[in-house]
Amino acid sequence: MMRALGAIALGAVMIAAHSAPADADDFYAGKTVDLIVGGAPGGGVDIYARAIAQHLGRHIPGNPAIVVKDMPGAGSARAGHYISAVAPKNGLTIGAIMPGTIVGPLLDEKPDTSFDPTRVAYLGSANTGTYICVTYDHSKTKTFEQALTQKTIMGGTAAGASINDIPNLLKKMAGAQFDLVSGYQGTLDVTLAIERGEIDGVCGWTWSSAKSQKPGWISGHKLNFLAQIGLQPNPELTGMGVPEIWRYIRNDENRKVVEVVVSQQAFERPYLTAQGTPAERVATLRTAFDATLRDPRFLADAEKFGIDVSPLPGSQLQELVQRLYDTPKTILEQAKRAIRP
Repeated sequence: MMRALGAIALGAVMIAAHSAPADADDFYAGKTVDLIVGGAPGGGVDIYARAIAQHLGRHIPGNPAIVVKDMPGAGSARAGHYISAVAPKNGLTIGAIMPGTIVGPLLDEKPDTSFDPTRVAYLGSANTGTYICVTYDHSKTKTFEQALTQKTIMGGTAAGASINDIPNLLKKMAGAQFDLVSGYQGTLDVTLAIERGEIDGVCGWTWSSAKSQKPGWISGHKLNFLAQIGLQPNPELTGMGVPEIWRYIRNDENRKVVEVVVSQQAFERPYLTAQGTPAERVATLRTAFDATLRDPRFLADAEKFGIDVSPLPGSQLQELVQRLYDTPKTILEQAKRAIRP
């Protein structure tokens, strides 16, 4: 699975172009497209969505306005449900959700059945990323080896969020002595708790979010990088000497379980619209999404905001999600247990 998912993510570098329907200008001209963000303002999902929204309209024929609307709740499942079941299926509503919302129905103990990730049309992912496991400079835990032998308090939000699931996963599969304090509103609240000294750090934070939300922590060397967690090594983190998590996983069976959970990093910033949207409008939105992520003006903004861009096209994301949902039940059951407290 790791090789297959990695190949899909690497193949995202080459983005296929589609032809926009001839009537797309007539349909989108003078209209507004709602971009529903399944996360709190200032969080990683929100930062990406607002950067993309500034440029997306120029790449949709007819140049509609793009309006960002935050809809946090249930780890993005609220926004996913709205896109798939409430919003009109006309190509005027798209969503930006957390990757955990896609794998949640596979791994959650009591999955939110209001949103079915296999029954939406994916436009693509803005980034294929990497989780990081870090502590602040006030923590006694400076390395993952130390986390294996001494208690380290990590902050979380709610079940299904990566900063909840990953600490639990590594506690079970690698033996890390993590204690998870959950219930924070979002990653920004977690970072405030870290600064106040309430907790040691966070595990399952996306590297792109860390760079955009707390660049001063990185430039000021405030963080201890315990591990990087992804299907493929991140060149930037590897260059910084951050070890891959795989060296700490106990055996091959545990590795398969971890691969299922972290596979969502292949689609760190997924975008979607309702299934049932006319095929020609899905094609239009996919083409516009791909073009936006290649746009020099957008890439300049991405650099300014400190966000990574490594696109995965919609058709490949659609295939990857289906592949995940075809995972053998025995592996999924082990993965479910592994991310529970």
